[in-house]
Amino acid sequence: MRETSRSEVPSGPSALENRSDVVVIREHRAVVEFARTLSTIFNPFVCATALFLIVSHAYSTSTLHYWELSFAGVFFYALAPVIGIFYLYLSGRISDFDMSDRIERSRGFWTFVVIDLAAAITLTLAHAPVQLVAIAWGYFGATVAIMIITRWWKISTHAFGITGPFAAMYLLFGPTPLPYVLVVPLVWWARVYLRAHTLAQVLAGAALAVVSTVYVFRLFHLG
Repeated sequence: MRETSRSEVPSGPSALENRSDVVVIREHRAVVEFARTLSTIFNPFVCATALFLIVSHAYSTSTLHYWELSFAGVFFYALAPVIGIFYLYLSGRISDFDMSDRIERSRGFWTFVVIDLAAAITLTLAHAPVQLVAIAWGYFGATVAIMIITRWWKISTHAFGITGPFAAMYLLFGPTPLPYVLVVPLVWWARVYLRAHTLAQVLAGAALAVVSTVYVFRLFHLG
């Protein structure tokens, strides 16, 4: 039976360095996967839908009313945007679902603007609770602003998407949602760590979310 020579067995400082490199690589991969998971779970569509479901539950007048409102939220802020993205991808108008290319993002935002406008008009005509109407018009206005900014600069929609709902819930419910606000800076960090955005782009998305929410809520005499 062949014996392994001492020269074939890694030892000494070089072996320790190799093991250290492997550990560092694994740690980096783990952190990357964690950041990607955060970005996937707390994407703008999920956050908008969750906000709509929470506010619908708080201000609906009956179970049937909640079902009607929640269906509108799921349709306009989850199903319709996802279907729109799939169409853009299958038709070759965007190269990936994250719309990483800044020029391609503007094509996607035209779709989102139309969907958000339809949502705002539908909820207004249906005499939905004013809180939901304000949120719908807020999303429409912010989406228009992001679309315009994206022509020159890749502002973070993830930062907007996670910050806006917490700003809205704080104005509507006070400090109740604050224990969960820790997820907001985590998503900010994830976008920067993945190099999807710079810190300035993330902070700009968050600032737009806060400013637009406060402005629209004041227009509707809320908060």
